[in-house]
Amino acid sequence: MLKWSCTGRVFLCGERTGPGKGRAIWEAAVSLYEQDFWAWCRVQAQALCSGHLAGLDLVNLADEIEEAGQADENELLSRLEVLFIHLLKWRFQPARRGRSWRLSIAEQRRKIARRLERSPSLKHKLPGILVDAYGDAVLGAERETGLDASVFPAESPWTFEQIMDAAFLPEEGH
Repeated sequence: MLKWSCTGRVFLCGERTGPGKGRAIWEAAVSLYEQDFWAWCRVQAQALCSGHLAGLDLVNLADEIEEAGQADENELLSRLEVLFIHLLKWRFQPARRGRSWRLSIAEQRRKIARRLERSPSLKHKLPGILVDAYGDAVLGAERETGLDASVFPAESPWTFEQIMDAAFLPEEGH
């Protein structure tokens, strides 16, 4: 049986594996994944750090790593969509411009920049992400403004550099 003790922030395996114990530890790790995800994460981290590879739940670990990477991409897509929505609203509803739109635009720019700093390999995916984000943003802007989607350009009229420029706010004709 696997014993757990809490040392600081990490749950540690209370026993070292000997011959034949690897399968039991792996089965316990899989069971823990289903019962207590947080504890499972700590056990997996400790097993990796200590080189205790027999205790790794490789299937679930690989899935979680892949999901973590996908979460970064999804966050980038979502933040770009919100940025595009506010830029479209700014451009097509000048009478409704206000401080909250300006603050939201600035916040999305900061968080997009931070995400790309922390995951720079996402930059090579930007062209596709921008297309998806803009398409979703047109639908969002239609919903939020009450304007017909045909009012908005079919493709983004702005470059990534423009939408990330702190001084850029689209005016008539831009």
